[in-house]
Amino acid sequence: VHLVESGGGLVQAGGSLNLSCAASGRAFSSNSMAWFRQAPGKEREIVAVIGWNGRQTYYGDFVKGRFTISRDNVKNTVSLQMNSLESEDTAVYYCAADRKWSSRLPKVEADYDYWGQGTQVTVSS
Repeated sequence: VHLVESGGGLVQAGGSLNLSCAASGRAFSSNSMAWFRQAPGKEREIVAVIGWNGRQTYYGDFVKGRFTISRDNVKNTVSLQMNSLESEDTAVYYCAADRKWSSRLPKVEADYDYWGQGTQVTVSS
């Protein structure tokens, strides 16, 4: 199983980026998928989670309506649209997938079994 992120880069504060994660090796249409991030010197934190059918979502408190997570179960992808970016959003962003079906949204690292290599997002102020 491979998760490959793309879409990171350098953007000015107030700008937008759209991250994408393509999964291969198995389908995740019955599983939750998520985005985490890790800034230098900080622990990895949850950014957003989306349930298997796209109807349930969860966002970290810092998102404050700026980001939107979505998925395409046909393409086996999950995306994160990030708007109104701030310098504090600078981090490596990771895609993650849960190999188990669950009725609840997993919100911690330990709940996820598959991880991408990460994509750097840098927001200049």
